[in-house]
Amino acid sequence: MEVEELEKRKSRKITSSSPSSALINNLDDGCLMHIFSFLSPIPDRYNTALVCHRWCYLACHPRLWLRVDRSVQDFSEPGVFPNIEEAVSAARPGDTILIAAGGSHLASNIQIKKPLCLIGGGELPDETTVICLRGSDREKQPARLCCSFWWSSALEFLSTCKLTNLTVKAELGCCLLHRSGRLIIDECILQCESNPLDYLSCPIMSTAGSGVFPSNLKSDGDSISVSHTRIEGGAKAVLTSGDLALQQVRVIYARTCLYFWFDVGCR
Repeated sequence: MEVEELEKRKSRKITSSSPSSALINNLDDGCLMHIFSFLSPIPDRYNTALVCHRWCYLACHPRLWLRVDRSVQDFSEPGVFPNIEEAVSAARPGDTILIAAGGSHLASNIQIKKPLCLIGGGELPDETTVICLRGSDREKQPARLCCSFWWSSALEFLSTCKLTNLTVKAELGCCLLHRSGRLIIDECILQCESNPLDYLSCPIMSTAGSGVFPSNLKSDGDSISVSHTRIEGGAKAVLTSGDLALQQVRVIYARTCLYFWFDVGCR
């Protein structure tokens, strides 16, 4: 009798701990999506998408993201914007912006002062391109000199942000300007176009802690983390002028390109 009772208890524990009996999986898609909407995109919603195929579909559903899509004719639809600058302006801290694949999205010195995640909408990074043209937005922005020349960038980061599955190009200057906060770059392509002034360009520039571009925003630590990212062109991959330095560099040589993993942190 005792042996039979022990076996029954074991079978109950196994049944109660099986994933199929989890109560949350009994909720319909609408309820689960509403719950996921309260999660921060980094890292909670991102990790949620790794649980199973259903959770991945719901966590990545367009209803949970702001979208940049130039092909949309009617922008009265909530959460859809014609360009990155308007989407960043309308976003709340912690939002995720999905940038539609196809064509090039112009971006010049767009300042991001709140935690955001920018994701390319294509299957591969080169299907979604953000480009900063040479000398663009020079008239709108006050002259900012660093190393005796004008620095233009596609995106400027003053808060913790993440970029993934994107191609960012700069004709002159830098692709990404990191001023403060933690910047995560994952599975991206950063390109500085080849030209006679190639030595004036670099894919990533960090001025955190230098006082060159002072920020009044509070930060819980300045750093850059790059993983599985192609970096092409420019004088060097990273240029730092503050308290940060390149660390833990790892490179994988592919047939046609190089993939980089590295951190930029305090010296």
